[in-house]
Amino acid sequence: MVITQKKQEGFCPSAVYTFIRFFSPHRMVGVSFYHAFMHNLAVFLQKYHYWLLFLLLEVVSLVLFFQHNSYQSSVWFTSANYISGKVYEASATVNQFFSLTAVNRQLTLRNVVLEQQVSRLSEHIRRLEGDTLSTSQLFPTALSDMKTIPAVVVSNTIDRPDNFITIDKGTDDGVHPDMGVVSGTGVVGIVYKSSRRYSIVIPVLSSHSRISCRIAGRGYFGYLHWTGGSSRYAYVDDIPRHAHFRLYDTVVTSGYSSVFPENILIGKILHVYNSPDGLSYRLMIELSTDFGSLRDVCVIDDAAIHERLDLLRSAEDSITTRKDH
Repeated sequence: MVITQKKQEGFCPSAVYTFIRFFSPHRMVGVSFYHAFMHNLAVFLQKYHYWLLFLLLEVVSLVLFFQHNSYQSSVWFTSANYISGKVYEASATVNQFFSLTAVNRQLTLRNVVLEQQVSRLSEHIRRLEGDTLSTSQLFPTALSDMKTIPAVVVSNTIDRPDNFITIDKGTDDGVHPDMGVVSGTGVVGIVYKSSRRYSIVIPVLSSHSRISCRIAGRGYFGYLHWTGGSSRYAYVDDIPRHAHFRLYDTVVTSGYSSVFPENILIGKILHVYNSPDGLSYRLMIELSTDFGSLRDVCVIDDAAIHERLDLLRSAEDSITTRKDH
């Protein structure tokens, strides 16, 4: 009877294998899950209670050893602090990495403000020689009524005659067609179409883009356009022949557009050409915005610009109606 019972119980080569065998589903067929689980657990504890008791006593002895021996306790404390410090450092690095997107958006917003202030300051410094205008007047409050909507570029092309940019903000976020788009380094383009969550932007790098601009501090106006080729260069036409300016002068938005406020950076003058009819200059501009690495942008939501745009459309509709009559 003893030999038969041992054969029925079988021989388990290891504790892990025995635990898995005892808790395997085929042993519980036709028996309540709870009773089968408790039965197998009791068998497992009975068979390996010596090993479990040994592990428990080892843990207790180690705790007593480190608590009642100052040197070993200090070594353990130092090692534990070092390991926990490394874990916290790795966790902080991961958190910082995932927070870079928010940091980039904040920097983009700040750069937009700083670029506009620098452009205004550069222009007024040229005009303030011998003037008593106070320094507080150098920075008009053009941005006080301006709302900016941060967005991320999700799609961008730079090698086509008519390029498009897709951003991750739409009508649900307050983005609508005819809004200006800028980056931390300058002008990007104009919103063309918007869905609920995305918008298509016509950038400067498009044959359909014409943005009113001027030479900062000089007061001469023209229109920025792109003729294809490199994404780093565009051209400004219609600069009068009597205009006085220098190479590397800054070009900014004029503020006459119904899309952009004034003094948003566009680029700097690299070369000067005669226009085809010889009546004006054509300027080659190095764009301040690097469209090849563009990621974080801001959509300008300015109430004053919307009012001017609505007034312009109303005037165009009125003229059309009169012509029809």
